[in-house]
Amino acid sequence: MSAAPGRRAFLALAAGVPAAAAGCGGRSGPRARLRLATGEAGGAYEVLGQRFAAELRRGGLDARVLRTAASVENLAMLAGGRAELGFALADSADRAVLAERLPVAALARMYMNYVHLVVPAGSPVRSPADLAGRRVSVGAALSGTAVSAGRVLDAARLRRPAVVSTLGLDASARALRAGRVAAFFWSGGVPTPALAAFARTTPIRLLPLDGLVAPLRRAYGPVYEHAAVPAGEYGGAGPVPTVGTPSYLVCGASLPGDVAFTATRILFASRDRLEAPDAPGGRLDRRYAIGTGAVPLHPGAARYYRSTYG
Repeated sequence: MSAAPGRRAFLALAAGVPAAAAGCGGRSGPRARLRLATGEAGGAYEVLGQRFAAELRRGGLDARVLRTAASVENLAMLAGGRAELGFALADSADRAVLAERLPVAALARMYMNYVHLVVPAGSPVRSPADLAGRRVSVGAALSGTAVSAGRVLDAARLRRPAVVSTLGLDASARALRAGRVAAFFWSGGVPTPALAAFARTTPIRLLPLDGLVAPLRRAYGPVYEHAAVPAGEYGGAGPVPTVGTPSYLVCGASLPGDVAFTATRILFASRDRLEAPDAPGGRLDRRYAIGTGAVPLHPGAARYYRSTYG
């Protein structure tokens, strides 16, 4: 079945070709060396990246994983030619394109990330407002979590600023257990394996953040959405409303078109084996994959989507 004219015209525009050519397919692409910038150990990006790299190699591409602090570092690496592919949160990627003018493009919108604001189960902290003057880890420096966390704290309008530490997920969990921080942020899929493992030994609670979605959208646009961590995750009794933002598979804008086409094709051909986070929004879907906000769709990826829409 053919795509709707609006979608077809959009894909043709993204690819820089006339709309009349939007039904053209593409060849499988050349062998290429690809460095895939992922994230912290135990986080969804690192786990998913290892699986995706294996699929790329199976598809004839020479792919290796680079463990990083995640989104912000990944975008800088792509712009600087130190990686060819990477994962990034939508808010970090939008900022990179709109404010920093980095030469990056998108291959796909991947899955929904959830902002986790974690406190000990017995903590007196019940809302972000209660973090005024308390020490909070906002995530590793150069991570997308730190971008999202900073914006959440601003939107919460604390009476006094929180005392901020920049710790990665594992270090944040250790600091929470030791009482060195009152809370920590993590932005990732549900469940995040390392956080789920932590919750099995240290009772935790997630703070609801649904009241902050509207001010975040007013300030930064539709990269933020209403979301909920499902009941039962991390030991929680009920669903926890929070802030969601998509993850993108991104690349350097100069990535050859045939390579971008092949990587995107492999992504969707292997999506059941990739096992992206299985909470709502976790499954790759071509209908939504082109929705990458301010980040332009790479022409090679657009060619792949045209070939599937017919």
